Amino acid sequence: MPIKIPSGIPVKEILEQEQIFVMEEDRADHQDIRPLNIAILNLMPEKEKTEAQLLRLLGNTPLQLNVTFLKLASHQSKNTSKSHLDKFYKFYSEVKSQKFDGLVITGAPVEKFEFEEVDYWEELKEIMEWSSRNVTSSLHICWGAQAALYYHYGINKYELSRKCFGVYSHYVKNRNEKIVRGFDDVFIAPISRYTDIERNTLEANRDLNILAESEYAGVLLVGSKDGKRIMITGHLEYDAETLGEEYARDLKKGQNIHIPENYFPCDDPNQIPMQRWRSHAHLLFSNWLNYYVYQETPYQW
Repeated sequence: MPIKIPSGIPVKEILEQEQIFVMEEDRADHQDIRPLNIAILNLMPEKEKTEAQLLRLLGNTPLQLNVTFLKLASHQSKNTSKSHLDKFYKFYSEVKSQKFDGLVITGAPVEKFEFEEVDYWEELKEIMEWSSRNVTSSLHICWGAQAALYYHYGINKYELSRKCFGVYSHYVKNRNEKIVRGFDDVFIAPISRYTDIERNTLEANRDLNILAESEYAGVLLVGSKDGKRIMITGHLEYDAETLGEEYARDLKKGQNIHIPENYFPCDDPNQIPMQRWRSHAHLLFSNWLNYYVYQETPYQW
């Protein structure tokens, strides 16, 4: 089944070239089925790249999805054109009276700030509180995961002495959870963050389960026991070249950044990296949509 996207959105051409089944609104509106309504709060700077990354994973499902991209009134994007945002995104205030089957909150490049120092923190808090009553299940990515852990569970982040940056092996810790159904015992995931969460604070919280972690990169996957929230501290949605682009960007800015670990063949930035986490990325998103959204959401809110 297809993923329903706004008519005319540029990412359509990219997804069709990759054989991702998409359908524009005009055609989808004539189908007599109950699609899932998914909201995506896209906080990443290069929003069109993130759109493609998320939609290709959400589109790998037999379910039809209606996707609504959300933007913040309290923050002005510097890397995405106003015309793109005006055409394809809605303010939270425009949808807060609605119910959604799923919500995705992405990462954001604000890790080194305290949460209260982020200019849109108050609005994000309102959205996360709204999601508790109006969304069946939410998927939080990277900084979005840290924000959810802080707001909903009072668990703060701390700054690392060195950026955790590369592709790392992770181990499934709780195979009974449906989000990791079908996962190998060991899988790899891209990580790009300056901050982390203390493992013992997660383990001590009775409302949370640690689902996957790395000996080097720490906890990757945390789930609330009620299934309302899945937190991913890494970036399984990343393309093969994304970490390399971040590395080149930081070098250009003159930052003291190390080569992403276990990423370039032979640690040579002149070689082309391989995408080695694609299957688990698709599996995680499919499991979330099936077990935490579709199986749990009411046919009529």
